[in-house]
Formats: sequence, structure tokens, C-alpha cells
Amino acid sequence: MAVLVGLVGIVVQVLPGSVLVGSAILVWAIFTGGTQAWVVFGVAAAAIVIAEVAQWLLAGKHLRKANLPWATLAVGGIAGIVGFFVVPVVGLFLFFVGAIFLLEWARHKEVAAAWTSTKAAVQATLITIGVQLIGALVAAAAWVIGLFLT
Repeated sequence: MAVLVGLVGIVVQVLPGSVLVGSAILVWAIFTGGTQAWVVFGVAAAAIVIAEVAQWLLAGKHLRKANLPWATLAVGGIAGIVGFFVVPVVGLFLFFVGAIFLLEWARHKEVAAAWTSTKAAVQATLITIGVQLIGALVAAAAWVIGLFLT
């Protein structure tokens, strides 16, 4: 169940999904024991770590290309967290996008440039979610295979 909740957490961006998936597989490996369980955990952990590194590299490259400051993303992220509580679930996306648009509009003084930067931020977020999800799905697949082998 924790693996499934972790996968959902990656998509919804409310829970640290990859950490939850990896931790659940670690707990399974501890309780299952044996070489096979630890090999499965090693494969799962490697998939999650590779995905975490890849998401930073790919999203960072995308953001540098769009010339979007990290401070804008940080404020957008904080606004998204606040928005999640103000308007449950949907507020996360609305406040994130709104904050980035407003900050970029203030920076560029043009609506078109602000919207271009906002789209780049949303694309980078989607890249991050996609890469994390792929890594966690590989980890979950290794765990399912491990269930059958142990």
C-alpha cells in the first residue's frame, strides 16, 4: 500500500513519493531478508537515485534554457504549498502558476514573456514528475518481481 501511496504522491506532489516508495521497499527487504530481497532493494534504490539525479539535470537544463531564476521557482513552490491549503489540491497548481506568472511579469514587464517563462516552469515541473515517476515505477516493478521470487 505504501508503494502505491508513494506513486500517487509523486503525481500529486504532496508527499515525497520516491522516498516513500524506497522506504517501503527497504522495510519489505528488512522483514523478508535474504539475498534476493536485498538485491531487489538495491535495484529499487538505484532506480530512485538515478531518477532523482536525472530530474535535477533535465529540469535544470530546461530552466536554464528558458532563463528562469531559481528564486522564482522557490516562491512559486511556496505559493503552491499555501495554495494547497487555501484551495485544497487544485490550489497547489493555481497558486504555483499564478505566482510564477506574476513574478515573471514584474521581471519582464511583458505578458507574453511572463507567459513563456510560466510555461517553461510548468514544463520543468512535468519533466520532474515524469522522471520521478519512471524511477519509482522501475523500483515498484523490481519489488513486484521480488515478491514473486521470495
